[in-house]
Parts: sequence; structure tokens; C-alpha cells
Amino acid sequence: MASAPRTAARLLLGTAMVGAGLLHLTTQRRQFQAQVPDWFPVDPDLTVLASGVAEIALGAAFVALPRRRRLVGALLAAFFVVVFPGNVAQYLEGTDAFGLDTDRERLVRLFLQPVLVLLALFGGGWWQRTRQR
Repeated sequence: MASAPRTAARLLLGTAMVGAGLLHLTTQRRQFQAQVPDWFPVDPDLTVLASGVAEIALGAAFVALPRRRRLVGALLAAFFVVVFPGNVAQYLEGTDAFGLDTDRERLVRLFLQPVLVLLALFGGGWWQRTRQR
């Protein structure tokens, strides 16, 4: 049985990911495009659309498939790791997006990414004790 804090983390993060994914596909599309580094070899709009779909799928699965929470939590953590270079590029290139218009704000954001990784793993039950048989 899942603990209440772990379930809350899973539901909160899953819901937030669905919301972020929808924003990728709609009203914040240009903001997300601004965060795609110039060196990334895929068209910024395609990158934003694909990452938005991935966020919706992972977030919805985290909420709707509690029996698969370990797998989805690991995939979500991996997703956060994969997009991290884009966050680093935003800091290094000084790209303004989502109200992050100072180097300090962009730097603070970098330290939030590991928190998201840990939250995905926690929500997925990666630190859950297994029952002894």
C-alpha cells in the first residue's frame, strides 16, 4: 500500500506534468521554444511539441497507473535529466523565458531540477521498503 506522502507527490507531480505539457502545446509554446538551445539539432517547435506530448503521457501515466508508479517514476526522472542540458543552456546563454530574466533566477532553477528528479523517484516508490516474505 502506498504512503500518503508518496501518493500525494505522485499525484501532484503527475498533474503538474500534464499541465506543463498542455502549455507546451498551446499558450506557452513560444516561451518553451526560446528555451531550446541553438546547438540542439532538432527544430525548436518540433522539440517543444514532442516534449509536451512526453510530459502529458508521463504525467497522465503517473496519475492513472499507480501499479506502474516505479516504472513511470523512473521514466519521469530520466526525462528531467534529459531536459536538464536545455536548462543549463538557458543559464549559460542568458535566455529570458517564463519570467526568468536574471542570471540568478536561471541559476536557482538549475537547482530545482534535481528536486524534480528526487520527487519523481519518491512518488514512484523507489525508497519504499519491500516486504520480507
